[in-house]
Amino acid sequence: MNNKLRIGVIGGGGIARSAHIANYRKYTEMAEVVAVADVNEQALQLVKEQFAIPNTYADALEMLQQEKLDAVSVCTPNKYHASSAIAALQAGCHVLCEKPPAMNAQEAVEMESAAVKSGKKLFYGFHHRFSPAAQMLRRYSEAGELGSIYAGKIMARRRSGIPGWGVFTNKELQGGGPLIDIGVHMLDLALHLMHYPEPKYVFGMTYRELGNRPMTPTWGGQWDYRNYSIEDLAMAMITFHNGATLQLETSFIVHTKENETMNIELYGSEGGCSYAPPAIYKDMHGTIVDITPGYLSNFSGHQMEIEAFLRACQGESTFLSTASQGVFIQKLIDAIYASARGGKPILLN
Repeated sequence: MNNKLRIGVIGGGGIARSAHIANYRKYTEMAEVVAVADVNEQALQLVKEQFAIPNTYADALEMLQQEKLDAVSVCTPNKYHASSAIAALQAGCHVLCEKPPAMNAQEAVEMESAAVKSGKKLFYGFHHRFSPAAQMLRRYSEAGELGSIYAGKIMARRRSGIPGWGVFTNKELQGGGPLIDIGVHMLDLALHLMHYPEPKYVFGMTYRELGNRPMTPTWGGQWDYRNYSIEDLAMAMITFHNGATLQLETSFIVHTKENETMNIELYGSEGGCSYAPPAIYKDMHGTIVDITPGYLSNFSGHQMEIEAFLRACQGESTFLSTASQGVFIQKLIDAIYASARGGKPILLN
């Protein structure tokens, strides 16, 4: 490219530094991060020290007004996804917004509307789509090796992994707990491989039994259990108009064996698959077989997502989560929480 994309970042926290800025810098021929905005001066100082970003702002709107940006990464707490993304779109920028899309479906609808009105692209940061394992499963699915996917299980579960930093345990700022934070990743990946079938019913339950009292902290450090307003564990069953079903289980803390599980299993008419470890399970030529990769690249999903975003800004097609898919998945998240509150299934359409 003769003209590099000028990138701005709203929110200078850990995900911005490790997943966005660090990976933008691997594509210096395509883009340059020229500005970062964050209300937290300490976060801006870390950005300056680590990346020597030319311009930093305490106000994102000022950054959008002062800098001639082509694209923006939104890396704020969930509560500010919608306002930040909409402001960037209105300023004429393409947007890559971290997951989840928003606090609720209404915000996601407003974000999609802003993208349509601006004529700019809005994508969401479901980076697991770009992992080598997910790419392998997508290729096999596209080749018909799974046939028609009629059922599956989603697991995004930590034994004791409540984040002790940031605002992850604050429902007002995050919208929820493990369901909206890590469960949404595996939910999107399953839907992506199933080509986002139309949902019919959702039944969900949430539990807060452990995080609101002293428990043994692990890699996440000590969280503030006295001000813990999210769920520990969420369970859900989703049915689709095509007859398919998905079971979902996601937790920050639950008494189980594995320290962490991030996996999906899908069952199709011609074969099944798992994400971690990546494998295809089939009946072929009179033999039950497991198809496992002899080699997968070690590119991170975050890096490949950033590359895809840059290419999408140039008009190339990608596997990025679109604005309409963001509305779709946010409606499912809303429905699971609503079902848990009301204790009954939710009919979506």
